[in-house]
Amino acid sequence: MSTTTEVLRDWQGAKLCQRAVESLKRRGFKAKYFATSAEAREYILDEARAAKTIGCGGSLSMTEAGVYEAIQALGKKIMNHSTEGLSPEEKLEIRRAQLTCDLFLSGINALTADGEIVNIDGVGNRVAATIFGPKMVIMLAGRNKIVEGTLEEAVKRAKNVAAPMNAERLGCKTPCVTTGKCENCLSPENICRVTAVFSRPPKMTDIRVLIVNEDLGL
Repeated sequence: MSTTTEVLRDWQGAKLCQRAVESLKRRGFKAKYFATSAEAREYILDEARAAKTIGCGGSLSMTEAGVYEAIQALGKKIMNHSTEGLSPEEKLEIRRAQLTCDLFLSGINALTADGEIVNIDGVGNRVAATIFGPKMVIMLAGRNKIVEGTLEEAVKRAKNVAAPMNAERLGCKTPCVTTGKCENCLSPENICRVTAVFSRPPKMTDIRVLIVNEDLGL
């Protein structure tokens, strides 16, 4: 049996991901485990083929899994407010249109091993679209998003790990960009304005949660 570090991390990661999937299922989510992001991407593409309009929530996990690039080849109407060259008015129009698309794609900021999902937003369009509106929502998370602790620990991860790096990526002038951790700021450029906790799937939204045994996103 191989005992390389990578093999052992994959072995332990698989156990953690599979446990999270079972917890999500107990809470009523349609959850699936994938060993690789390539497998998860194929699942998403299969669902995307039946959709006429696809909304993109700006997920680095989706980007790293090659999802956004792959759906471009399907010839669908893609609603991506992060497309370069858009005016503020055009971005706002796309964000509003995402709320009624056929398929909305989102990442996850943090997930407890007990099956609760945490997403934090600055504008709110991403969390809004995952709660109600689109005909189907697919959330993608790598093993690095799973925390063994409580919901409080998941929120802590979202604010202290994901948010500072996203603020840096987006060029925000917030205290967390200076310190690398959440400062509970009231900055005008704060991106932690809305926190959504999914303890169960919303009653009228078809949510699929895909967990991958790879590190994806922030």
